[in-house]
Amino acid sequence: MTEMSVGSAQAPVPESVRRRRWAILAVLMLSLLIVVLDNSILNVAMKTIATPAPTGLGATQSQLEWAINSYTLVFAGLLFTSGLLGDRYGRKRVLLFGLAVFGVASVLAGLSDTPGELIAYRALMGFGGAFVMPSTLAVLMNVFDREEQPKAIGVWSGGVGLAIAIGPITGGVLLEHFWWGSVFLVNVPIVIVALIAMALLVPESRDPAPGRLDPLGVLLTIVGLVLLVYGIIKGGQLADFTDPEVLLTVGGGLVVLVGFVFHERRSDHPALDVRHFRDPAFSAAVAAIALAFFALMGVTFFMVFYTQSVRGYSPLQTGLLMLPLAASQLFFSPRARLVVERFGIRATCTGGMLVIAATMASFLLFDADTPIWLLTVVFFLQAAGMAHIMTPATVAVMQSLPRRKAGSGSAVNNIFRQVGGALGVALLGSLLSAAYRRRIDEDVAAVPGLTEGARHAAGESIEATLAAADRLGPAGRSLAERAGEAFVHAMHVTVIGSASIALLGAVVVALFLPGRRAPGERAGEERERDTEETKDAGETEDAESRKDAEGAEESEESEEGAEEAGRERNPVEPVEAER
Repeated sequence: MTEMSVGSAQAPVPESVRRRRWAILAVLMLSLLIVVLDNSILNVAMKTIATPAPTGLGATQSQLEWAINSYTLVFAGLLFTSGLLGDRYGRKRVLLFGLAVFGVASVLAGLSDTPGELIAYRALMGFGGAFVMPSTLAVLMNVFDREEQPKAIGVWSGGVGLAIAIGPITGGVLLEHFWWGSVFLVNVPIVIVALIAMALLVPESRDPAPGRLDPLGVLLTIVGLVLLVYGIIKGGQLADFTDPEVLLTVGGGLVVLVGFVFHERRSDHPALDVRHFRDPAFSAAVAAIALAFFALMGVTFFMVFYTQSVRGYSPLQTGLLMLPLAASQLFFSPRARLVVERFGIRATCTGGMLVIAATMASFLLFDADTPIWLLTVVFFLQAAGMAHIMTPATVAVMQSLPRRKAGSGSAVNNIFRQVGGALGVALLGSLLSAAYRRRIDEDVAAVPGLTEGARHAAGESIEATLAAADRLGPAGRSLAERAGEAFVHAMHVTVIGSASIALLGAVVVALFLPGRRAPGERAGEERERDTEETKDAGETEDAESRKDAEGAEESEESEEGAEEAGRERNPVEPVEAER
């Protein structure tokens, strides 16, 4: 298999690779499909997993959040390291390793007997996924020329939308015919096909001058994020964000993350090169990705419970409701680059953020009787807004770095998306949980015969309340109705926070992303960047050459000095040698 050397940002793609670049993209999208598909399937399966055994695992609201975030935290914590490993040892090799681990972990997750086991195996899936996601985008940047990269990234982003829609539909079909563990086992045949196709088609590529690993930076990232997210989830579980345990864990997480930033600034081989964030456009693009996923992931978390627990739709029907979202992503993602060419990245991303904020706010009009077709319209518009953020922002991040650093650039892009999503699920999920508990506690307390522990458990989530109401028989019918009303109220509180985050994102991109530029100006900037990247790529080689030359000169000088010293000690020797 061809191995690509990417020592320069200007290095042309080999013709043998260029001819099969779209087939390679298809294989990369299959790998991406597995990771995104699994998370979107899990969203539909959450209600089933929350159902008591034998149907589900009886997972609580906080355990469901951890089933999502255990994956995300491990995934995000290892992205920088996996990107560096791909740059160092080969992106194809790292990609194959990640897919294999992901497949094995999927089998283990599907066979879990307790929520704790599911959380642990989801973390292992995150470990494997961390080696997949950055490598797909890094390989893409190395098989497409700069002119085709925006189009390829648009198709890549559209594949994310396809996976988001296929996941719930697939999950719905599986849950109607099999047990909940099947939503994880479905990954296995896809992993096998992807491994074979990748071994045959995808070329190897690596950075000829890779950076060193940063174990301390990776450790600080994981510890800081785990403490922060744990504190946020605990606050929602207790419905009290001033609890000492919550304050200590959140504060500790923030302190560790601040320490991570200081460590990265002082390190000569940082996991995250914070110097990139000196560029306002780079920082704004990364922030746009993080804030968009913060808002959307939090809404995705509660939308499954709204459609299934409040509206009474099946998992399959819930999946079908997501089809407009997929259609919108597939249509707009590859075309977002045309909007950027016409109006500029600032106007495009700002408009996308405003659309997301408006659709989030529209959920305030939803209740238990709202026509369901309105939800499909909101999903379509949300995906359209997302497509006009993700594609331009991803292109901006990836093209701001040399091709040989594609793995690191992809890691930056993905970690802020995953961290944004994790914090969205944690913070907005906790806000939902706290608002729901405050609204339902009085109704649960009024139910006769429930112990204090049973009341607390029944008020943690709508599924727990409905389970308690079901055990009460006809007497629990009014409690079930009140649970639906309490959830809708909590949903309204949550979308206010989500819409506010999207508005903040609109302000950030409007202030810091560059405006529309003439084609000649863009071309000039790209040529200048390519020249600088080529110069930077050659600096390492030049430095090593100079070092070797200096070493040779020093060696010659040492030999000459030795000869000079010998002549001084015995001036007759040269004469005798001459005779």
